Amino acid sequence: MPKKELFCPVEITLDALSGRWKVLIIQQLLDGTKRFNQLQRELKGITHRTLSKQLKEMEEHGLVNRKDYKEIPPRVEYSLSELGKSLESVLSAMHKWGEAYGSKITSKEKL
Repeated sequence: MPKKELFCPVEITLDALSGRWKVLIIQQLLDGTKRFNQLQRELKGITHRTLSKQLKEMEEHGLVNRKDYKEIPPRVEYSLSELGKSLESVLSAMHKWGEAYGSKITSKEKL
């Protein structure tokens, strides 16, 4: 199935951040470069497969840089690209909104 073309700026942003984990991965990488296992430990509940898939998608979108040191044992580091870093203000606004209005959201499941 061909991917739908996006024209609305909000829709483009949501597509780049879609999924439960991408925003949390960006939040972790705002603190600096991290290795795969470090990210997996800090993102409690994410599977190896899911983290790998999300990082690959984010790399394809240009949000994340992947540096492979070509060593044995393998050493790979992830960092935010300049484009990824530009999302810091978006995440900050989401955080502020969550603090101000999160208690008004009714949810069957608490995260």
